[in-house]
Amino acid sequence: MTIQRICDPMLPELSRVFSAPINEVAQVVSMFAITYGLMQLVFGPVGDRWGKYKVVMLATLACSVGSFLSAFSGSLNFLIMARIGTAVSTAAIIPLSMAWVGDQVHYERRQETLARVGLGTMLGITAGQLFGGLLTDTLGWRWAFAMVAILFGGVSFMLWRHWRHIEAPSEPFESEHGFVGQLVQVARDPWARALLSVALIEGGLVFGVLAITASHLHHTHTISLTLAGGTTALFGFGGMLYMATAKYTIRRFGEVSLARYGGSLLSVCFGVVAFTPWWPLAIPACFLAGFGFAMFHNTMQAKATQMVPSARGTSVTLFAGALFLGQSLGVLVLAKLMTYTDSAHVIGIDAVGVAGLAWHFGQKLKHRNASQADHA
Repeated sequence: MTIQRICDPMLPELSRVFSAPINEVAQVVSMFAITYGLMQLVFGPVGDRWGKYKVVMLATLACSVGSFLSAFSGSLNFLIMARIGTAVSTAAIIPLSMAWVGDQVHYERRQETLARVGLGTMLGITAGQLFGGLLTDTLGWRWAFAMVAILFGGVSFMLWRHWRHIEAPSEPFESEHGFVGQLVQVARDPWARALLSVALIEGGLVFGVLAITASHLHHTHTISLTLAGGTTALFGFGGMLYMATAKYTIRRFGEVSLARYGGSLLSVCFGVVAFTPWWPLAIPACFLAGFGFAMFHNTMQAKATQMVPSARGTSVTLFAGALFLGQSLGVLVLAKLMTYTDSAHVIGIDAVGVAGLAWHFGQKLKHRNASQADHA
């Protein structure tokens, strides 16, 4: 997630450096997400067939190369192409890691385990927002990409060293269906279609706003990119708090309440970020927004790993693809809306949508659980 979010706080600087409007520069975010989403159609079946851990290991190495190319970009078009290339490999990492957990952990403990794994995702969101703004303000935006390239290279090396200790040389092929057959198998499942639809909308509403939050704080309250990016980075810390307390929170609330209350908390916090006249209120708002998002999204992740167990890699990567395709659409739509109204009203409208999605998904989940109980 670091490589995904690192461009958010640097959009104003990229706009200045390349003498391009903000909606054009936003392609470094939106095109990344579109590519990420489309590549899920490839990596799901590939991970199922050739081994999820091995594919993730090679993908991290490719991400290092893509990040170095981004650092040496001489034009906006080259940077966009480098980001697209990086997205091709990045697409494999999170969903195949989740699918690997689904293979190894029983469902009763899976949501808690995914929450622990999610610490890395939330730390990535935090690092991307924080260092994207900090390094842009100090050393320059190129150094932000160079730092990520070095990190990816180191992670790839560590994965390679531990490969034989973590996984057998090859994983069993999970499904008798072919490449296209696995995609069709997921698409035919009604619950899978419903969950993928929610993921698509969630990506647009939540990550679309995250992409413009730092810019909103920077322009509305005239604070530095470092401060704006650092404030937005608290979203990740809020998510990390949930991950740390997930064992107790999951048992206390249950899946339906986690979805409803988590999304509602996220909605309220987005509203505060949008309309607060005093920017320091955005600090607790961003933190609590991350906690609420993690409540909602962790529930969705657990359900995604169980959508179609016979094609888990494919179903989880389709889930991730829907999420980040939604993000790309969200960035484009919100950027377009900002040409008609200010960012505060755009974020406020988005907050209403988040609340509606949370209660809709909670209701669908309640009916799903009741139906499974009746058939048990």
